[in-house]
Amino acid sequence: MATKDKAGGKAGGKTAGKAGGKSGAAKGGASAKGGAQKGGKANKAGQTRQAQDFTKRDHAGAGLPVAAPRLKAHYEATVRGVLATQFGFGNPNQIPTLEKIVLNCGVGEAVKQPKVLDLVVEELALITGQKPVRRKAKKSVANFGLREGQEIGASVTLRGSKMWEFLDRFVTVACPRIRDFRGLGTKSFDGRGNYTLGIKEQLIFPEINYDMVEQIHGFDITFVTSATKDAHAFALLHQLGMPFRGDDKPVTPKVAQPAAAA
Repeated sequence: MATKDKAGGKAGGKTAGKAGGKSGAAKGGASAKGGAQKGGKANKAGQTRQAQDFTKRDHAGAGLPVAAPRLKAHYEATVRGVLATQFGFGNPNQIPTLEKIVLNCGVGEAVKQPKVLDLVVEELALITGQKPVRRKAKKSVANFGLREGQEIGASVTLRGSKMWEFLDRFVTVACPRIRDFRGLGTKSFDGRGNYTLGIKEQLIFPEINYDMVEQIHGFDITFVTSATKDAHAFALLHQLGMPFRGDDKPVTPKVAQPAAAA
C-alpha cells in the first residue's frame, strides 16, 4: 500500500508539474503576443499619415458646365475702364492684366524625411485644385547634407480660370483668416510689376482640414502681371480686391447684377 501511495504521489506531482508548466508557457505566449500587438499599434500611431492624390477624385460638380470666374468678369467690366482712365492708356493692350499666380513651397526636412514632401504636395493640390510639381536641388551642399537631384520642394503655376478663382478665394476667404491681419505690405514689388508675399500657415485656406495636418508650414505666392511699373501693378491688384496695408476700406469686387423689372 505504501508503494502504491508513493507511485500515485509521484504521478500526481509529474502531472501537476507538466500542467503548470504548460499553463505558464501559454500565459507567457499570450503576454508576449499582447505586447507585440501593443507595440505594433504604438508604431502605427507614431508613423506619418500617408499622402493621397485629391486631384483625381470625383466631386458633385463633375459633368456640369463650368461657370465663368466672377473676378474675371469684374476685371473686364470695371477694372479695365478704371485703369485706362487713371493712367490715360490710349491703347487697350497697355492696360495691365494678371498673367499667372505661382505658389512655391520649400521643404528642407524632405532631405531626411521624404514623406513630409508628400504631405506638402497633397495640401498644395487641395488648395489650388492642380497637381504640384516637385522641385529638385540644382547642386550639392555638404553642410546641409544635400545632394544634387534630391526633391526639396514643390510649386504650382496657375493660369486661366483656376488663377482667377484662386485669387477670389484668397482675397475673400483666406486673408480674413490670417492671424492679427492688418493688411498686406506694399513694399514687396520687384520693380517689374510682380508682387510676392509669404504665407506663414496653410491653415488659412478652408480646404485644409485641421485634424489632417501633420506639420504647419508656409509658402510664397507670386502674382505675375503684364504691367511694366509697380504703380500699375499696385493699382491692378488693388482694384481686384487685394487688402493692402493702409487702406481705410479695401475695394470689394462685385459683379454687376441685371436690374429687376419695374
